[in-house]
Amino acid sequence: MKKLITNRRTFIKSSAAGAAILAAPAYLRSTAARASGTVNVWTYANFIPDDFKAEFEKETGIKVNVRLVDDQGKQFNLLAAEAPNPTADIVTVAGHRFLQFIESDLLSPLDTDRLSNWGNINPIYSESDWSTINGNKWGAPILSGAEVLAYNTEVVSEDEVKSWDVMFADKYKGQTAYIIQDMMSVMMLYLGYDGNMVEYMDDPEKAAQIVKETRDLLIENKDMVRKFYDSGAEVQQMFVNQDIVLAHAWNGPIASLIADGFPVAMTIPKEGSYGFVYTLNVTNNGPNTDNAYKLLDALLAKPEIGAQMTKASGFISTYKGADQHLTELERKASSFTEEELAGLQFFRAEANDMKYKLLDPAVEEIKAA
Repeated sequence: MKKLITNRRTFIKSSAAGAAILAAPAYLRSTAARASGTVNVWTYANFIPDDFKAEFEKETGIKVNVRLVDDQGKQFNLLAAEAPNPTADIVTVAGHRFLQFIESDLLSPLDTDRLSNWGNINPIYSESDWSTINGNKWGAPILSGAEVLAYNTEVVSEDEVKSWDVMFADKYKGQTAYIIQDMMSVMMLYLGYDGNMVEYMDDPEKAAQIVKETRDLLIENKDMVRKFYDSGAEVQQMFVNQDIVLAHAWNGPIASLIADGFPVAMTIPKEGSYGFVYTLNVTNNGPNTDNAYKLLDALLAKPEIGAQMTKASGFISTYKGADQHLTELERKASSFTEEELAGLQFFRAEANDMKYKLLDPAVEEIKAA
């Protein structure tokens, strides 16, 4: 029997809701509170709900310019190229990638005293160990997710997806897909290693050997893969077109398909997988910092807004009470058994410098093989 989890390992999906619930907080409605200018946000598709954006712009006079991103590495490179004068005011960083951005002076410590609605975030996320680095908060947690094994229930049986082995089964040759870099971490776990690589920080030779072994596994099975993809929308379309029947994927896009009635399901295989949290972060030396804080505070104002983020993106809201604004079907789209959740770990950042120096070349070698 499936169990709906309501703590940090909860992963929910939901569908669209009306604009009425997304009205900007009352304090933005006074003439005195109106601002002018713009705020530039780099984020993933559907992370800033359209209805909220329109209402915020109407009530504050601040135009929200959204630039879509689809990869943490690409976003980092673009922000680094613009330093020390970025065009972005807010960027979207996964918690396990914080150190890379912080050590490059790309983010500003978050001043939570400027966010009157900070307390609306579940403290499981806002006060967790990974969210505090060097004594500072670095981002507002908005959505949480997991890397899952997704499958077409009309083709693949539930018994077949107990292990990541199914991704390499001959019967599904040419009908699988994954994001290479994300898959590398999961495959290290599959092989019995620490995919965070924290265990090997004092043993770089061991770390390099593990990455090589994982790389070779994916090269050996490269002919099984239909496509290495980049975005959630891409994997959704491949499932809908029946180009694939299996995929390593983020839970959000798959939950969206489930809620829409498509015959797809997701699981966390016995070897385990990783979870992560998306945060909105204020850039260092951004052009519109005051407006950035106004937007962040408005986003955190009500659980209905968090629910709308979940409905649009498929990821779980970090807001207190957001699940109360989801339907039963929306909750079912993100349910996992206790057995599945037993293998779920959260990404950690301590070894990221070493890890990605090894992983990034390995990814290119897999593509070129």
